[in-house]
Amino acid sequence: MTVDTSERLDAAALLGLYEQMAVIRRTEKAAFDLFMAGKVKGTTHLASGQEAVAVGASAALAPDDYVFATYRGHHHAMARGASPAECLAELMSKATGLCKAKGGSMHLTKSAAGMLGSYAIVGAHLPMAVGAAWSARVRGTHQVAVAFFGDGATNIGAFHEALNLAAVWRLPVVFVCENNLYMEYTPIASVTSAENPAADRAAAHRMPASVVDGNDVEVVHAALLDAVRRARAGDGPTVVEARTYRHFGHSRTDPGRYRPADEVEAWLARDPLIVTRARLGALGVGEDDLARVDERVERTVADAVREADEAPAADPAEALTDVWADGGSAWRT
Repeated sequence: MTVDTSERLDAAALLGLYEQMAVIRRTEKAAFDLFMAGKVKGTTHLASGQEAVAVGASAALAPDDYVFATYRGHHHAMARGASPAECLAELMSKATGLCKAKGGSMHLTKSAAGMLGSYAIVGAHLPMAVGAAWSARVRGTHQVAVAFFGDGATNIGAFHEALNLAAVWRLPVVFVCENNLYMEYTPIASVTSAENPAADRAAAHRMPASVVDGNDVEVVHAALLDAVRRARAGDGPTVVEARTYRHFGHSRTDPGRYRPADEVEAWLARDPLIVTRARLGALGVGEDDLARVDERVERTVADAVREADEAPAADPAEALTDVWADGGSAWRT
C-alpha cells in the first residue's frame, strides 16, 4: 500500500510534535538516571529512538480512540496524554503514579486518554485491540483501536489470530509494528523468512500494509492518517510496519553489545529528533525558536522529576483496589 504524504504538516504543527518527542526523550533519560540512583524499582525498557512512531501515530488519532502498547510503552503513554510526572511517579512506586504504583514501567495505563495499557506478555494485547475495535462496531461509534507491537511479536500465534479475525470482521483496527530489528537480543532477520515480518504477512489475511520510515514523524503521521481513515470508513484493518531503532539495549540489564558498531552509528545519525530539527529548519524555524522549545522541555521534565520524587509512597492498603471495574478486589461469579 502506498502512503499518501501530500498532506504535509505546517511548521507550527511539526514543532509541536518535535516538542512532544523531546519531552519523551528527556523523560526517559530521567527514568534512566533515577534507575541508576536506585529510585526506580524493577527493570525498564526504554524507547529512546522510537519516539516518532508514538507521536506521529497519536497525532493522527481522535481523543477517544484506543491505544494498546508493549512493555516498551513509555512513549505511547506520554503521546496519548500521560504526564511525565505521573509516568515517573509510577516507575518510582509513588501514590501519584498512573496506576498508583501497581503497574510500574511495563504496565502504564491511562484509560481516560484511551491508553488502554502496556502489556508485558509479547503479543497478548493484539487480540485485545481487536476486541476493542469490535466493541466500537457493536456500540456504533467511530472509534479506532491501534495496537503497537515489536517485530518479535510477529512470530507469536496471537499476531496471526488477531489479524485474521480483524480481517474477517473488517474491524476498525490498525496494527503498527515498531520494527527495531531485534527480538530482544536476536536479529529478527536471522529467524524470520519475511523481509518485512509484519507487512509481508498481511497479504495472507488479505489486508493492506505499508513499510514506512519510523524515524520520520511526518511519514508515520501520514501512514496512520491513511489507515485510520480506512478504518473509520468501514474498510477494515491495516498493517503499518515502521522501521526504527532503539538507542539502548533491550532493557536496563542489556548493554546491547551484540549490535554492530557501524549499524548503531548509522541509526543514531537518523535520530528522530535530528530528522525533525532538520525539517523544521527547512521550513524556516530558527535555532532561537528551537532553543526556546528545548529550554521549555528541560524545565518540564525537571519539574516532573521533582514532583515525582517528592510524592508520597504508595499506600499498601490500596494494593487490592481497582482490580475490578467496581473498584474492589472480591472475586465475582
